Amino acid sequence: MTNPVVDYLDNAATSWPKPPEVAAAMADFLAKEAANPGRAGHRMAIAAEKMLDRVRKQIADFVGGADPHRLVFALNCTDALNIAFKGILRHGDHVITSMLEHNSVSRPLQSMSDSGFITLTRVAFSPQTGLIDPDEIRRAITPRTRLIALSHAGNVMGTIQPAAAVGKIAHEHKILFLLDAAQTIGVVPIHMDRDHIDLLAFPGHKSLLGPTGTGGLYVNKTVAVESFNAFREGGTGGDSATPVQPRLMPYLLEGGTPNTVGVAGLGAAIQYVIAHDPAVTLAHERKLVQHFIDGVADIASLTVYGPRGADAAAGRVGTVSFNVAGYSPQELGGILDETFSIAVRPGLHCAPYAHKIIGTFPDGAVRMSPGHFNTLADIDKLTAALHEVAA
Repeated sequence: MTNPVVDYLDNAATSWPKPPEVAAAMADFLAKEAANPGRAGHRMAIAAEKMLDRVRKQIADFVGGADPHRLVFALNCTDALNIAFKGILRHGDHVITSMLEHNSVSRPLQSMSDSGFITLTRVAFSPQTGLIDPDEIRRAITPRTRLIALSHAGNVMGTIQPAAAVGKIAHEHKILFLLDAAQTIGVVPIHMDRDHIDLLAFPGHKSLLGPTGTGGLYVNKTVAVESFNAFREGGTGGDSATPVQPRLMPYLLEGGTPNTVGVAGLGAAIQYVIAHDPAVTLAHERKLVQHFIDGVADIASLTVYGPRGADAAAGRVGTVSFNVAGYSPQELGGILDETFSIAVRPGLHCAPYAHKIIGTFPDGAVRMSPGHFNTLADIDKLTAALHEVAA
């Protein structure tokens, strides 16, 4: 399943193509059950509600969550993170995060810090390995620390962070641990209890292979529902009498009509992901990343950021960033697109602090991110193009 015109290597932004089952499930839902869930007693509304409940359980089971009702559907990972930050944080709280983070984490926390609502600490990472040191997290803890928020894998270098170790430190200090699984869910194993996760934010449109406009927040049983403020208030269908948002999950955090057709597609996507074994997909993506790093090793003017060498793909998802001397990332990305029909992502990747650490701010780098449907031939086309450009 490839596009005969464009070699798509921007799966860290959104996966493409989608499995055909995703579009089929969305079309089927639109044709038969696309009523408003929980807002009426007729059979179409009931069927729509049952579909939502079914996908809630699929996702909860996929991440080791014990209660599907604690799975809150969101518009995307950014929406899920905002629901978490603005629902759980209180005036005077201290938050620890890292310099790896996407702006979906950095911006809401920085805004809260700038207003004096919270205080904020960002820990650095190694530009060589792309990893944070859990002991740096431990040293940053204060008596006011309420939350540690961490990306499971950075979206610039793709290195998978020691999430379980950080979660354990958080729980030892009775601090909440939020994991941003934007780059990992669907390929890297995640388990709420084993990894000591209190709050898990994720998108549906990346390695879960679902449609855009989908995602969610899983609130573990370690977080009391009473500690959450509703970020978005409105209709909940089943409870219209309560004057404020009902304090019942998932409706406390899920006001308004959900993206039912998107969720129907997400359910089909998760089935596809499970059937094709996330471990196999991760091994495939790492093989493609290693093939790329090996293929450009002889280009003296090309710099790969993060781990290099024979085992450079170990410990990362399918993401690698690079630059070629003499070209800005934007110029190189444009050449690859217009001359070679290769889709990559130039720029800062919504992660300016990460680019400051690796020395590529303010222009950024070119990111290539193969996915489930890419092949070695796609990588060969990219490496050949880069040899031509560099020459």
